[in-house]
Amino acid sequence: MKTSIKPFNPGLFLAFVLLSAMLLSACGGFWDSEFAGTYVNSAGSEFSLADDTLIVEKAEQNHFLIHRRTGFRLLDESGKPGKRQFEKEEWIAVYNPQTGIMTEQTKGKVIGFSSDKMEMRVAKRGYKRIN
Repeated sequence: MKTSIKPFNPGLFLAFVLLSAMLLSACGGFWDSEFAGTYVNSAGSEFSLADDTLIVEKAEQNHFLIHRRTGFRLLDESGKPGKRQFEKEEWIAVYNPQTGIMTEQTKGKVIGFSSDKMEMRVAKRGYKRIN
């Protein structure tokens, strides 16, 4: 009984390599964007009212840029809100896949996510994902 070995087909091999690379790239893009999105929080106290927005974007490897935008109104002695003021901050956070936690690099803020990535927690403050 003779067995025949088919000759190497470079076109088929190249197609296989390209398809594999595209699939791996697509999967990598999914994980890269898993946390990316906009998260919001509203809070108030006896002194102020605040709306907080965090925009998370992938930087490189396990590093993320977080853009924080806050609008707030200080309350006067009678509880009436004053003029709206704005602040912004830029954070760099590193994600640890073993713990599922991001750590902001300047102040050491601990950032966690719900399992479906629809909620983010920075210390005790909760944020809802809107996109």
